[in-house]
Amino acid sequence: MTKMNKTVNASRRAFITKSTILATGGALTALAGSARAQQSGCQATTVRYHKIYDVIVVGSGFAGLAAALEAAQAGRSVLVIDKMPVFGGNSAINGGAVAVAGSPLQEKEGIVDSPELMFKDMLKAGRGLNDKDQLKILVSNTMEAYEFTLKHGVKYKPFVQHFGGHSVPRTLQTVESSGAGITRPLKESAAKIGVVFRSRCKLESFLQNAEGRVIGLTVRDGYRFPDEQTGQIRHYGARYGVVMCSGGFSNDLRFRKMQNPMLDERVDSTNHPGATSECLVQMLRIGATPVQLDLIQLGPWSSPDERGFGYVSQFNTISGFPNGIMVNPRSGHRFTNELADRKEREEGILAQVDEKGEPLYPICFTTLEGAKQAQSLGHALHYGVAWQFDSLDQLAAHFGIPYDVLTEEVDAYNAAVARKEGDRMKKDVSRAVPLDKGPFVAVRVWPKVHYVMGGVQISMRTEVLNAADSKPIPGLYAAGEATAGSHGGSRLGSCAVADCLVFGRIAGASVASASPVGDVFDVEGI
Repeated sequence: MTKMNKTVNASRRAFITKSTILATGGALTALAGSARAQQSGCQATTVRYHKIYDVIVVGSGFAGLAAALEAAQAGRSVLVIDKMPVFGGNSAINGGAVAVAGSPLQEKEGIVDSPELMFKDMLKAGRGLNDKDQLKILVSNTMEAYEFTLKHGVKYKPFVQHFGGHSVPRTLQTVESSGAGITRPLKESAAKIGVVFRSRCKLESFLQNAEGRVIGLTVRDGYRFPDEQTGQIRHYGARYGVVMCSGGFSNDLRFRKMQNPMLDERVDSTNHPGATSECLVQMLRIGATPVQLDLIQLGPWSSPDERGFGYVSQFNTISGFPNGIMVNPRSGHRFTNELADRKEREEGILAQVDEKGEPLYPICFTTLEGAKQAQSLGHALHYGVAWQFDSLDQLAAHFGIPYDVLTEEVDAYNAAVARKEGDRMKKDVSRAVPLDKGPFVAVRVWPKVHYVMGGVQISMRTEVLNAADSKPIPGLYAAGEATAGSHGGSRLGSCAVADCLVFGRIAGASVASASPVGDVFDVEGI
């Protein structure tokens, strides 16, 4: 029996120490509370089902795959659906970076870290808006999440990275520098133990019994994004429950403008095209509690010279920000701590505008030596979204930066690096490289919509809570970006992967341990 097949301790008081959530004894109790079937939720009494599974997982990213694996390892039959033609969602295209507090690599490099310190960092970045109980569960289980990925064949680079807003370096990254380095082996492991995967399968609505319990889904099977009329309507039953790991809505222009009108068509997104709101809307229709939907994060490391996530994002995160500086191209001055949390950097970058309010795209640069760990640099140079210069004066001339001001900023920064402290922007330069000799590599920077901190409210066992009475909606669970709580007002980089893995595993164990529905399913068969 795996750790996740044991009880999740849902204490909301004491700080949860490492392994508590994944290793508490006893069986999970049956679901408590009920939710009334809403008019928009289909009454399932007269439905003929195409096929019945124990558990259905919506979404095939980190959270969905973790949930599917845990449920299947507990002996449940599992179906994973994804509306897109390929599996993995945003998880497969992200940077594959996961925050782990107290990893062996940290110990090897002499880095002192703890779940408590990670908790403080995330609470600070989140402006105190985090669900503290949910956050405690997350930070207490990053090591178990990391070991879970190793068990399924994920491989990481042999060094720790320092992402912005973290007190210490605690981020590990897949050897591929991509989330596909996690989703691919997890999916392969899940398929080996019988998990069924269906792509182009879009959720249309939930199926509920007379008591309001979610017992299945109506889907469009053979759906072709974004044509909402494609696909064959089918009904899939779920004896134990449905787990929503459907992600956020960063690419849903209509819905995100409703939450934040400033994030209009002029603002690009790093997300894949299918990052839309319909799954969230369906949960809201059957009574789920919406939380902090207007808290939408912009990635401060993106480039205006490429669409989507791009190559520059990885370059900045791994090398540009930790080993370089960012300056206003007109003034030549630095304006923010390049390793501050995402919110602080986002606000600093967006303030770099001219008299008409037009962007003055900041320039981030480091030496070629400082960029040696950035695997994406070669692609960025090839496609003309990064530039290489032999000298600082060449760099200044190319972007029109005042050379005398730039050299003053570089000299002051190098002096701080030599001292290993004292940077005027309060950046941690203890592990930085000096900007003392070329070649230099540079990119332009402008934020893009990246992550939705808000979502539906869940219990500590990942049950989706009803807005009417804060009780669980029976048969409905959620994890990952579809939920709210862990990150508060602003997410720290590399914490989303940890969040998805930790709560995805909890969701899988919770649904697998629920009482099966007593309804008799009328099965049509394939």
